[in-house]
Amino acid sequence: MRNKSISTIAKTSLLSALVFSGISWANTTETKDPTNSPLITINGFTFSDLNRNGKLDKYEDYRLSTQDRIQDLINKMTNDEKASMLIGIGMPGFDWAKMQFTSGKDTAKVPGSAGGITAISRLGIPSIIVSDGPAGLRIKPIREDDSNTYYATAFPVGTALASTWNEALINTVGKAMGNEVKEYGVDVLLGPGMNIHRNPLCGRNFEYYSEDPLLTGKIAAAMVNGLQSNGVGTSVKHFAANNQERNRMGVNAHVSERALREIYLRGFEITVKEAQPWTVMSSYNFLNGTYTSARKDLLTTVLRDEWGFKGLVMTDWFGGYNGFGAIRDKDAVSDVVKQLKAGNDLLMPGLPAQHHAIVANIKNGKLSKEDLNINLTRVLELVMRSPAMSNYNYSNKPNLKENAQVTRDAAAEGIILLKNDGNVLPFTSKSKPLAVFGITSYDFISGGTGSGDVNEAYSISLIDGLTNSGFSIDTELEGLYTPFMKAQKEIETKRREKEGLLATPKRLHELELNSEIVQQKAKSSELALITIGRNAGEGDDRKLDEDFNLAQDEINLINTVSAAFHAEGKKVVVVLNIGGVIETASWKDKVDAILLPWQPGQEGGNSVADIFSGKVTPSGKLTMTFPVKYEDAAATKNWIGTPAENPTSVTYEEGVYVGYRYFNTFKVKPSYEFGYGLSYTSFDISDIKLSSTTFSNKMEVTLTVKNVGKTPGKEVVQLYLSAPSKNTDKPTSELKAFAKTNELKAGESQTITLTLNPKDLTSFVTDKNAWIAEAGSYKVAIGTSSLDIKKTANFNLEKETIVEKTNSSFALDTKFTDLKQ
Repeated sequence: MRNKSISTIAKTSLLSALVFSGISWANTTETKDPTNSPLITINGFTFSDLNRNGKLDKYEDYRLSTQDRIQDLINKMTNDEKASMLIGIGMPGFDWAKMQFTSGKDTAKVPGSAGGITAISRLGIPSIIVSDGPAGLRIKPIREDDSNTYYATAFPVGTALASTWNEALINTVGKAMGNEVKEYGVDVLLGPGMNIHRNPLCGRNFEYYSEDPLLTGKIAAAMVNGLQSNGVGTSVKHFAANNQERNRMGVNAHVSERALREIYLRGFEITVKEAQPWTVMSSYNFLNGTYTSARKDLLTTVLRDEWGFKGLVMTDWFGGYNGFGAIRDKDAVSDVVKQLKAGNDLLMPGLPAQHHAIVANIKNGKLSKEDLNINLTRVLELVMRSPAMSNYNYSNKPNLKENAQVTRDAAAEGIILLKNDGNVLPFTSKSKPLAVFGITSYDFISGGTGSGDVNEAYSISLIDGLTNSGFSIDTELEGLYTPFMKAQKEIETKRREKEGLLATPKRLHELELNSEIVQQKAKSSELALITIGRNAGEGDDRKLDEDFNLAQDEINLINTVSAAFHAEGKKVVVVLNIGGVIETASWKDKVDAILLPWQPGQEGGNSVADIFSGKVTPSGKLTMTFPVKYEDAAATKNWIGTPAENPTSVTYEEGVYVGYRYFNTFKVKPSYEFGYGLSYTSFDISDIKLSSTTFSNKMEVTLTVKNVGKTPGKEVVQLYLSAPSKNTDKPTSELKAFAKTNELKAGESQTITLTLNPKDLTSFVTDKNAWIAEAGSYKVAIGTSSLDIKKTANFNLEKETIVEKTNSSFALDTKFTDLKQ
């Protein structure tokens, strides 16, 4: 703001603009800014930038289109100001020498935020604030010289949310999350994360949704729509093929165009078309030889021209730099010209070297006025729609109590019942205490680490949740576990604080209990619960030993407890408080029931207790395959690239055969298949009908779901399609639609309609640059998992159809052949 006095002539000029816009002077207020200069506020918009003749500058004239106003702003900017708008403001409270957040005072507008867009005060452009948050807003909860607290809600992690298969519920979660974003003064949330679970060991799989692109896209779209309904933005990430953490800033992912379009880009495509996120975040990695942040075919040709994306693209933090060593080098700079020309409009978090490079390339003509105009327009479009631009008076008091209930409900609906022999669950008897084993039972893991972490006010452990539900806990075991847990956690916390934000979490070792104590508890307790915990985070991938596979101390615990309790005729329930897939085949037959709540957010213990007690009937379904052994997954043959210690090259030779597409097509038996999940009731699927026996513009599939059990519950209906494969090698079946029923009472039915659109029939044919549906017979399979098929029906497509033409993109930089049957 230039803070000039508002003269009578200025008021008159402004009044004419208001009248033209249908706003009366009565709806305005005149105040003072910090320099004691007059300001006029109109319906939340503040004006002081009146030119010397007492008239509105063009960019402040609300009678004009947004584009005209933006162009006027760009025309008024200096080269320095233009450069500053194309890089972020840096990372507030970050120690560059130690490459970690500092514990000192954070002077950012929102302490703990990840950065933002630069303000240009003289032109009335405010700073836009962005913060991490796939599982909830990540900001500082405690601030120096401030007695207030700023805790955010820790919602369930991505794997848990997607396991609900409930788009309406995810939309509700998004609305709750967006409430906190807006009321804490943040403009854009950096999420959701939506990369594909290519391999079980990816360190950030907990943030992501699924191995399937349709489910990923639908859940992400629901989240984005919910969040953005608050008038704040999202940044879907990481675009694209960021499917591992090890050397994520320097690894070159070699992926065929077909695999990219069908698997790794399809979820993003669905989300863009159904939700229009305000921003997209480009990933760190190279893709077929070029940084994703510098690929015009990815960020412009496909994202904008083919899909119709309207927003801004920002880099991931330090995207375009090959590792943190390069960032420390004062002479190193990302290729700003290539990034901006590719359609990467904002370079985050913003470094001085990038600013200098942009100015230099404006002067030497490598960055033309036309190039800059495109990038700056997108940045300013984001600014114009932000809460900051409208001077939103955020309260710092979001609906934390209401949002806690949202997270409790969402976590419960995402819990998957993997095993329930003899209907052990629900468990309602409260005559004797429960014997609760496992260190994680006493300190539940609410979510992962790194930028996916949340600073919540509290976290409900399993024993807290059981106690809240009226169960009694064996006090002797609690007395043994609690001090042991606290000591272990203190050591781990200090280690992670020393190593910084990207410290890889380590598993806490289990308390060694002698067999006499366990046998004693088997006699005195009604039932045993054992929690197995896992954590992971940004910056590194999980390990095979003592992570994917159980550690020996965990195996010993399961063996000892199961033997003792079964000898007394008592049951054993295992709770998997994990973020990603682990091995289950070797031990699942030793226990009676298995609950998978994932990392369920701050109310996790209550959510598990709701399922355990039968207050809520489980309805979660797996969104990824649990293999019998790690080597069974197709991508393990090419994981993690070469050289393994610091991979610079990784080839996706499995092509489209990711997850269940591989297991089902190549007949590899899983431990638990994609889409699997048990219930406390049972359902019947009947009356499947196709709208036609021949496909034309679309196909509607209707069916009836009936609760034939005795308990109210929900069911997930999954539609898998098998397509002709004469011309193109294809998986045996692929998920093409799904729906979750309402809660059905015993005996109640619901009719479901699922729709197949032309693109659902297609595969991408690279040499024809097209999505093509082959002529022939198609089989619709309706199931409650990818292997549990209840009903089938067939229809025909009379002639081969080119459904969509594309531009040739993503040329390979090394030769390889995708896996085929």
